[in-house]
Amino acid sequence: MAIMTGGEAVARSLAAHGADVVFGIPGNHNLPIYEHLASNDIRHFLSRHEQGCGFGADGYARVTGRPGIALVTAGPAVLNTLAALSQSYADSVPVLMVSPGMPLRHPFGGNGHLHEVKDQQAAVDAVVSVSHRVSSVDEIGDAITQAYSDMTAGRPRPVHVEIPIDVLDEVADTEVGMPLALPTVSAPQGELTRAAAVLAESSRPGIVVGGGARAASAEVLALAEKLGASVVTTTNGKGILPEDHRLSLGAGAHLASVGEWVRSRDVLLAVGTDFGPSDLWNGPWTIDGTLVRIDIDPRQIGVNVRPDIALVSDAAAALGSLVDLIGDRHETSDGEALAWAARAHEESASEGALWADEMKAMSDVLDRNAIVAGDSAAVCYYGLRANLPLHTPGAFLYPTGSGTLGYGLPAAIGAKVAAPDRQVVAVMGDGGVMFTLPEIAAAAAEGMALPLIVIDNGGYGQIRKNMNLRGYDPLGVDFPSPDFAAAGRALGCYGMSIESPEQLSEELAKALVADRPTVLHVKEGRA
Repeated sequence: MAIMTGGEAVARSLAAHGADVVFGIPGNHNLPIYEHLASNDIRHFLSRHEQGCGFGADGYARVTGRPGIALVTAGPAVLNTLAALSQSYADSVPVLMVSPGMPLRHPFGGNGHLHEVKDQQAAVDAVVSVSHRVSSVDEIGDAITQAYSDMTAGRPRPVHVEIPIDVLDEVADTEVGMPLALPTVSAPQGELTRAAAVLAESSRPGIVVGGGARAASAEVLALAEKLGASVVTTTNGKGILPEDHRLSLGAGAHLASVGEWVRSRDVLLAVGTDFGPSDLWNGPWTIDGTLVRIDIDPRQIGVNVRPDIALVSDAAAALGSLVDLIGDRHETSDGEALAWAARAHEESASEGALWADEMKAMSDVLDRNAIVAGDSAAVCYYGLRANLPLHTPGAFLYPTGSGTLGYGLPAAIGAKVAAPDRQVVAVMGDGGVMFTLPEIAAAAAEGMALPLIVIDNGGYGQIRKNMNLRGYDPLGVDFPSPDFAAAGRALGCYGMSIESPEQLSEELAKALVADRPTVLHVKEGRA
């Protein structure tokens, strides 16, 4: 027990749980927390908009595997985070948003208090896993502990802790949050044995890997090699199996050829994926073989496709058990795997042909440990996803489920905060980058070597295409292209207009070791 304010209890409880950075913007109501960040060795990264706080925390969490923290003030600041929190919820990313709320005795109908919202907690609760409003200083430590438990036990999703303004300033003799060692969820031994037998007897096994397997890359590799099974990943699973491995089909779950491969499997093992329409663009897969599904969330394991064998388990634990249970198998030829990989590569290359030069220019420069943050832009979902090889879990940060615009840059900043020694690149379209471009000023203030590649097609290109397909004149999708290189320079960065693939490679290589961010403006089709 110790005497402290509510604000100090928040900071000390975060530090007790290993928090080392918050993405935040100070305001009048959250200053009691800010007062105690430095003394608890918590770094503060100053974002330029609260949406940047949320996306930055998301990028940090995807790279580290630990909860990212957004610290904002009440009212409009909280509402500004909701698109980011919704994205984290859709993609199962552990983000903790800490905010003040109205005083404990605030009248039900409101009284015009600064940053007053009709029901702030309800607004946040609509898009996160849990929104917890505390009622005393004594409750703060337990609330932070519960938040970390909610984010790390089972399916990771965002959580909100709201502390009333008066409680932040209140003084009490209290305890800080208590970190918990949480058990690993493991499937019953009988079900693991049954799954292992089915896989051991299969002649054409296949593995589908989603974002829920990010912490199980070694186990995915071991099982794939033991079975001789090709592996396809969803967008969020990209890089869990190195994409130059002989058994990798890449992040091509949306490809028609991959759908054919799935149908040809006599046993399909799916790990940490929901078979969602945002990954399977061509409609649900036809699965003729036995489906074994691993998911830590019992509510999720039957969604979209019901498995023949359901293993509710941590991915690494289940895969490790299967590797141990499956005996030696007869040697398999790589011929079939390579043939399917060639088909997938041919299809993805055709799909992403417009951006082939950019993909090659990036691939020539990036190392095996690089991180690429994309946006909901054609260059990312047609180009990057299946055409830029990446080789580590969490190497591709992308807003899959919710599909928000503006994600790529602040997520890349969060990744660079998390991994300052790794190459990090943001790739965005000219439409989406306008949502969060000011965040690059935050990266400039920190001296980050962070390239931002802007692929410019003069508006919302995919929506323009969809309007044309519907047979009517496009409306609201075309706008003049700003001088993004000049905008970057105005915000404290380097800025270059790119005229060729060779120039893109050259300038990207420089940007990766520069003393500040670099905006590389590429007119679509020019490089």
